[in-house]
Amino acid sequence: VQLQASGGGLVQPGDSLRLSCGTSKGDFFNTAVSWFRQAPGSEREFVSGINYDGTNTAYSDSVKGRFTISRDNAKNTVYLQMNNLNPEDTAVYSCAAVSSTLRRVRLRPSSYDFWGQGTLVTVSS
Repeated sequence: VQLQASGGGLVQPGDSLRLSCGTSKGDFFNTAVSWFRQAPGSEREFVSGINYDGTNTAYSDSVKGRFTISRDNAKNTVYLQMNNLNPEDTAVYSCAAVSSTLRRVRLRPSSYDFWGQGTLVTVSS
């Protein structure tokens, strides 16, 4: 599976963005997908994840209530809707995938086998 993340950009505090994670090779059949982010000087952190059939999702405390993850398996795309962005959300966002039919969402980067290139989100006034 080759992943492609897109949708990043420069926005102001309070604005919204929608990130997309698609595949250029392979598909998302029986695949769990998560978003991670890494700010300069910081470690990569889990943001949100969705299991293979979309019946379970997970969010970090810092984005809960503001971000929503969803998937369209027919389009082989996972979305991350980000609302009410703040400067602390500034980071490179990457999507990751792993073949899994587990209900639970894996939180550690080491649990994922496939990674896309990152897309930069900058929140600044």
